Amino acid sequence: MSTFWALKHQLADAVNAHDLPRVLACYSPDAVYVSPAGVAEGHDQIAWLHEQILKAFPDFHMTAWYELGDCENPAVTEWTYTGTHKGPLLLPDGREIAGTGRRITVRATCATFVENGKIISHREYYDQLELYSHLGFGLAELHPA
Repeated sequence: MSTFWALKHQLADAVNAHDLPRVLACYSPDAVYVSPAGVAEGHDQIAWLHEQILKAFPDFHMTAWYELGDCENPAVTEWTYTGTHKGPLLLPDGREIAGTGRRITVRATCATFVENGKIISHREYYDQLELYSHLGFGLAELHPA
């Protein structure tokens, strides 16, 4: 197994253990993390994004179900995210959704680029509509400005 995949597995184990110092140890100090929730640059911002997820879903867990085996850098994985929405979920526009008590199961994928033994770029993608539907929200018609 390559060091790229070993690092990716270390990151997954740290996230599932909710061990933020171990999560950050996988990233270079100037790493960039891109997700539907926003862009985070550097350890402080990456830690903040992970804290938001764990506040909203204190039992958050990710299960890998496919790894693109013939590609190392980026290491590409497809996941299933599960958890119970118990705390505030910060929306991209700054509003929060209070805990609903609902369970989520969301499909996701990510591409992780590694340099010098650390993650320099992590791009996470998931279907926000799927997440919000699990929380009891759907599409709303926007009124023209």
